[in-house]
Amino acid sequence: MQLADFRSLIERMTAEVPPQHLEGVVSVEVSPRTVPHPVYPTVYTLGECIPVDVAQDPAPSRVVLYHGSFRALAADRGEFDWRAEAWETLTHELRHHLEQRAGVTELDAFDWAAEQNVRRQEGAPFDPLFYLSGERVAEGVYCVDDDVFWDVPVARRVPPTVGLAWGERRFVADVPARALPLFLRLLGLTPPPVGEAFAVIRRRPRLLDLLRRRATPAFADARVRSGG
Repeated sequence: MQLADFRSLIERMTAEVPPQHLEGVVSVEVSPRTVPHPVYPTVYTLGECIPVDVAQDPAPSRVVLYHGSFRALAADRGEFDWRAEAWETLTHELRHHLEQRAGVTELDAFDWAAEQNVRRQEGAPFDPLFYLSGERVAEGVYCVDDDVFWDVPVARRVPPTVGLAWGERRFVADVPARALPLFLRLLGLTPPPVGEAFAVIRRRPRLLDLLRRRATPAFADARVRSGG
């Protein structure tokens, strides 16, 4: 999609946003820039919510979408829905603005979780509990971007199997002998998730854990079977 067409698309989308969600937004702009992640070259910043006068309380904001980043991402993907990605980015940045005005930091925590997930995917050090700052989609189940994480805290003994619900079905996976925390990649879920699926088996937190460095996660694969 060319820059002029993208600008027109964003203008039409902005007109669809309820006025109360735009309160304090001085402009919604499209920049031609491409903004890659400083460390991960396949990750791009698609938009930003930028405070324009921090002396005001709450501060007004500019929302900027980066057309070059959208083009780079589209070139990396076989199928790219420009309208869906643009709408998701626009509403994401407007949520940033609304949360900043309300003094809420939930979306900042989600963005941090998304970056930690990228670090995991790239094999870089990451916080093993990052997924707890993702979107809670069910009891003990969290989503970060397209990846799904089942949180499985254990007290002492590691169970030989873990059971989990996926949609309307239940599955069981064997737990191999590994150090904790263990990111157990779940294979064979039906229907298959969009991204990866993990059961994260970890020790329940204790007071002494505050004085210790978090352990390096272990990884293993497990093919699930129907159960329960």
